[in-house]
Amino acid sequence: MIVIFLSRDYDIVIPEERGYVMTGTQELQGTQAAKRDKIVKTMSYYLSFIALGFVIGVIGPTLPGLAENTGTKLKQISYLFTTHSFGYLAGSLLCGHLFDRVKGHPLMGAALVIMTVVMLLVPVMSVLWVLVGILFVIGIAEAAIDVGGNTLLVWLHGEKVGPFMNGLHFFFGLGALIAPMVVAKVMVASGGFTRAYWILAGAMFPLSILFFRLRSPKISRPSQNEHALGEDRVLVVFLSLFFFLHVGAEISYGSWIYSFAVSLNIAGKAGAAYLTSVYWGALTLGRMFSILIAMRLKPKAMIIIDLVGCITAATFLLLWPHSRYVVWGGTVLMGLSIASLFPTTINYAERNMDITGRVTSWFLVGGGVGGMFFPWFVGQRFESSGPIFLLILIVIIFITGLSLMAGAFYYVSCCKKSKIHRF
Repeated sequence: MIVIFLSRDYDIVIPEERGYVMTGTQELQGTQAAKRDKIVKTMSYYLSFIALGFVIGVIGPTLPGLAENTGTKLKQISYLFTTHSFGYLAGSLLCGHLFDRVKGHPLMGAALVIMTVVMLLVPVMSVLWVLVGILFVIGIAEAAIDVGGNTLLVWLHGEKVGPFMNGLHFFFGLGALIAPMVVAKVMVASGGFTRAYWILAGAMFPLSILFFRLRSPKISRPSQNEHALGEDRVLVVFLSLFFFLHVGAEISYGSWIYSFAVSLNIAGKAGAAYLTSVYWGALTLGRMFSILIAMRLKPKAMIIIDLVGCITAATFLLLWPHSRYVVWGGTVLMGLSIASLFPTTINYAERNMDITGRVTSWFLVGGGVGGMFFPWFVGQRFESSGPIFLLILIVIIFITGLSLMAGAFYYVSCCKKSKIHRF
């Protein structure tokens, strides 16, 4: 190797066997460009999750209007939720394989285009079954954004993904909070909700163009060398079951706390609506705080603290269900504690196995099935067993979840070191 020293106005140039090494200035410029590239891509994923929150947040407040448009009752229009969930599950399984095989950003861009078109169509549909089909399609598109955002962010940041993952899910909550506000403003101004869908659709479309222009992160494939973490099917089963439980609890509490408060005369309709907003607001706030906490605590510690917080909140609610102070305080604690479970579990998985689109899709399928099953199950027992059944179920879910994660921690520390169970 020959080293050539130039004047102080130039950088050192080192001829190598296969060409010249980059100069110091070029290396600095390359590093800065790489940082800018990561920032732009990270923000694009955050914006896509705001769009995802838009879709989730706009359907509920407009459900009576959609029933009126299609000439149906709320019982019939509720099929939209089931169909939407099935579309999400199908999309999760399909997109998990796609992100492992093709470039991710064109898939994200295409999903956003589909979501834009569907949001334009939903408020003008007058036939129920056509609307049901549209919700199935939007469920698939949402799954593409969800699988893609979680997977690509891990590929982009690697082992440093923790705070960024919590930020990603904070922006989802932000989108879910913004959408009902837009609906409320539009309904006050025009008396209808059509423009709310169109405004949100208009905000999504420019983002799709951005994804088509951005270079996709390199596809991460499990390494076959002896030191590779691999895709561990045992750990995937543990964590998918945990997603099934905690997402089911999250959605069940958010869906039924309104009816719980009204049934026990803790609050009137307006107060119960505010209580629901407080829950989702606390969850969003908790995800914002978790961005900073993830920089200091390991995922394992965060998961344990979150689960203890959830069990504590649910236990206090179960012991004093008629106390307004306990219900409001417990709801805030529940939202704050459950907030970071989803992103932190993915962070934990990233530290102990290779994250691929397929692995992420199984996590989301577990969460999707839980989010579909448990709210339905609560509805089947809410009148016959009483509102307290909601709290009993929540306590059981989180105690089971804590036991399940204890098993996962034991497996990783004692069993995984000796053998990797590959898919």
